[in-house]
Amino acid sequence: MRVTRVHVDQPLEPGARLELPAEAAGHLVRVLRLRPGDGFVLFNGDGRDFEATVLAADKRGLQVEVGQGRVVDRESPFRLVLLQGVARGEKMDLILQKATELGVAAVLPLFSERSEVKLDGARADRRLAHWRAVVASACGQSGRARVPDVAAPATLAAVLDSIPAGGLRLLLDPDGGLDLPALSPPRGQPAYLAIGPEGGWSPRDRGQLQEAGFEGLRLGPRILRTETAGLAAIAALQVLHGDLR
Repeated sequence: MRVTRVHVDQPLEPGARLELPAEAAGHLVRVLRLRPGDGFVLFNGDGRDFEATVLAADKRGLQVEVGQGRVVDRESPFRLVLLQGVARGEKMDLILQKATELGVAAVLPLFSERSEVKLDGARADRRLAHWRAVVASACGQSGRARVPDVAAPATLAAVLDSIPAGGLRLLLDPDGGLDLPALSPPRGQPAYLAIGPEGGWSPRDRGQLQEAGFEGLRLGPRILRTETAGLAAIAALQVLHGDLR
């Protein structure tokens, strides 16, 4: 039986009573038709699931009581950070949703020379809030109790500067010199996977990535779209080094 899990961005403690945000409350009341006495699960990304019981449900919202919490460990032992060229509309949502389901640890959205999406100011803030909501929802569906961080979108150069030293650094490339069976990620260190936008990487982008220590990874002979490339690579890496066994 599927368990309804809802993310809230606030502290959770047994015995606490709280009112759920309007969007979450609306889904539970109008779509799932929860009523007083019904139970579900709350999580806030701290690694625990909390039992919750509906106290009151009406047009004004949903009041719940928080029950006991339990530790949930569904995180991959292979810490994989996705550097994703910002894609248009629903493509970016799909990438974030499925990467979360596949166990990615964090996402660093970026703009490169051939990016087709331009975001600035308030629009960038709204997109970031939307992306984080997509990731939190994907955690609710997939059973993860820790929510991957989605950083504010930045230029490729700024993203590369933000990455700590060390770790495995991969750039998908049909002509790359690395292939999956030969990879040996450093024990205890993260892996960084760079995926270009719809227009692909420019020569200048590739130069920046190579200077930052990224090596070309060959994932078959075909050229994959941006919404396919990262997800295929994440799944393959999780099979070899993570928890998709």
